Amino acid sequence: MNLTPEQQALLDGAKGPAMAKVVKTLVMYGECFGATRMVPVTSRNGHIVTSFGLSMLGPVYDLMDELIEQGALSGQAFSADPRPLDPAVPANPLQRLVFKVMYSKQDDYEAQLRKMGLLRSDSFTCTCYQPEVGNRPAPGDVLSWAESSAVVFANSVLGARCNRNSGIIELFGSIAGFVPEFGLLTDGGRQATRVIEVSCERKPEAQVLGSAIGMKVMEEVPYIRGLDHWLGHELTAEVEDYLKDMGAASASNGAVGLYHVEGLTPEAREKGRDLIAPDARVYRIDDAELERVRASYPVMWKKPGARPKLAFIGCPHLSATQLERWAGDICEGLAAAGHRRVQVPTVLTAAPAVAKAFRKTDAYARFATTGAVVSSICPLMYTNNPLCGGMPIVTNSNKLRTYSTARYCTDREVLECVTTGALAWKGGDR
Repeated sequence: MNLTPEQQALLDGAKGPAMAKVVKTLVMYGECFGATRMVPVTSRNGHIVTSFGLSMLGPVYDLMDELIEQGALSGQAFSADPRPLDPAVPANPLQRLVFKVMYSKQDDYEAQLRKMGLLRSDSFTCTCYQPEVGNRPAPGDVLSWAESSAVVFANSVLGARCNRNSGIIELFGSIAGFVPEFGLLTDGGRQATRVIEVSCERKPEAQVLGSAIGMKVMEEVPYIRGLDHWLGHELTAEVEDYLKDMGAASASNGAVGLYHVEGLTPEAREKGRDLIAPDARVYRIDDAELERVRASYPVMWKKPGARPKLAFIGCPHLSATQLERWAGDICEGLAAAGHRRVQVPTVLTAAPAVAKAFRKTDAYARFATTGAVVSSICPLMYTNNPLCGGMPIVTNSNKLRTYSTARYCTDREVLECVTTGALAWKGGDR
């Protein structure tokens, strides 16, 4: 690793032992991936993925104390992933007791995050790039993030540059102000090594398409052709929502940190097929392939035919457009079914700033009567315990399906479930 004099001074302890450890960690991290130099972090704000105060994460809290005591604070204000708790989300007394024990350090940890440089007290969301949140990178910005769904969105849709870092490593990049240059920070690392030919007769489900891409290419960079037929060539709010969900599925079902969509995403519009490596392999996705992928998802409920006890909509968090659409669809679906309230406890998740704005609308006043909840919780953190893990939960999120026992259903299927109580088992019980 070739460090600048200033970087070497930090490594040698010019700003104390804590900062020296931060820089040493970044150097070791970069050398693992063949990096030969550091590059400045140029984004205005950072983002930290470790937002949950699990009682077992003692070393993290000790690390934070050491950094704070020695003044090795973040050089950027940063947002954080969603909180794991929200009393508005349905849970029985035993579950709430488990939450209280599991996340007993939540308040203490959030106090540490505020001292480290938390952007605002409500900056807890996995979709920090939403306009309402105030942490949207500019094209070409170098980031130090770790949240997989945010990294793939920033790289692909916004044209920023960020590797799929691990938790805490991303905070170290914000503290030092630089990160090792490798992978998706380089032109060569952003070349596509896979070509995805989308030839569907109907618009692909974003979640299933992303899942198919992720499981096939894993950590490679895909160049997607044919999707612009359905999405057009402008990054409208609706198109960004589609790409957000597709990218999150590709990042969780595989390890995609960057994709290009021909004629649509920034680098694909600028460079076209010059982004494709000469030896790139082709993967063709049609309706039958998407059906095959969907049919491969295991059913992890103890009783596959059980009545759902909870529905989570939004993982990653919903955008303002998605939140308003879902609220309207649920109200209309209930009216059509002759019901006033949701037939399955339902939670719509969105960033605090998005949820706050929505609660001021007339649409929310109508939606609130349905019994459904708008929350800024992390669904994964909710389900990450034995009591909730055994619940029959439905979700429209392929990411949540991957990391929990929740069962994936399409938007249409989830809507039918929460408004009528019926759940269509596509393909039967598997």
